[in-house]
Amino acid sequence: MSVDRVIHSARLVDGGQAVDDAWVAFRDGVVAGRGTGDVWRDLAPGRADDAGGAWLTPGFVDLHGHGGGGVSFDDGPEAIATGRAVHRAHGTTRAVVSLVTASIDDLAARAAMVAEVAASDPTILGSHLEGPFLDVGHKGAHTASLLRAPDEAAVDRLLQAGAGTIRQITIAPELDGGLRAVRRFAGAGVAVAVGHTDADEQTARAAFDAGATILTHAFNAMNGIHHRAPGPVVAALGDKRVTLEVVADGTHVHPDVIRLLVQGAPGRVAVITDAMAATGSDDGDYVLGGLAVRVVGGVARLVDGGAIAGSTLTQDAAIRLMVQRVGMPLPDAVAAATVVPARAVGVADRFGALEPGLAADAVLLDDELTVRRVWVDGEPVPIGGR
Repeated sequence: MSVDRVIHSARLVDGGQAVDDAWVAFRDGVVAGRGTGDVWRDLAPGRADDAGGAWLTPGFVDLHGHGGGGVSFDDGPEAIATGRAVHRAHGTTRAVVSLVTASIDDLAARAAMVAEVAASDPTILGSHLEGPFLDVGHKGAHTASLLRAPDEAAVDRLLQAGAGTIRQITIAPELDGGLRAVRRFAGAGVAVAVGHTDADEQTARAAFDAGATILTHAFNAMNGIHHRAPGPVVAALGDKRVTLEVVADGTHVHPDVIRLLVQGAPGRVAVITDAMAATGSDDGDYVLGGLAVRVVGGVARLVDGGAIAGSTLTQDAAIRLMVQRVGMPLPDAVAAATVVPARAVGVADRFGALEPGLAADAVLLDDELTVRRVWVDGEPVPIGGR
């Protein structure tokens, strides 16, 4: 058998394990085989890339990110291309494009725009609508005047505009019509997330029973854990159907609290970036969803009120925090950035692992877990100048 490329002499991290002296072969954009030792030489590779003993992982999958490189994904195809280049250089080979709260008309137009981009760029998995069906009291960096309860017409308008490419939507299920909306979106194949919500434990459980399967950035923009009021986090921890997003930057959630999440929901925590425009760019003044944001020391906050307004995180940095400060084993941290998010939005049959038949997306990390090389569909992509 001949293959297009082999990456060899790697420490392969995949499937919850780390394997020394490993190789992975690519052909026609997918994984053609894998193994250990020198057997790869018999495959007659068109190109052999020596990993030099570095860590080789599947490409990262980000469920939730809003921009990078100085631009927001809401701003159109060029902005998406710019932001994706930043995150791709940090190992995120596939991503769901998150759109902030807007009017139904504007959000429908943006969902349709992402559908068009995804049709020509397979690294875009679709859109995540973070709003407008959110609780005003837990709005975070969303424009309060645009938040609203869902109704049948609005839900159908968004689904039609997305043309099957809406991967995720965040909903506060306690809103009037909230549970009906959860059922409608879930029935249409959209991964529904509970978030930006005033829901108590009982309401969150009702949402999960109605079809919600994700908790949007756990602990942020929702009620926390109280000893007499467990809240949505505890509801999600106790439900094996639910994936818990976490912004692992050390600012959104303390590493000790993240440790409680991974202990309470093993294999169900997905590291997301929730990245905004300043990711890969400089501190300064930005706009997120029409709201003024100031970034100081890499931390983004609203100018008015000081609420956290997304992050400047990349997924490789999230993996480093999960390993170095949370104490997560590297194979588990890699899974939280690959197969767990891929499974959460129904694409684990194509992405998130270096198994035969899946996309030939890979990341090479050095001992400090810094990205050294990235491959998408079996081909290397630029990572310089990030």
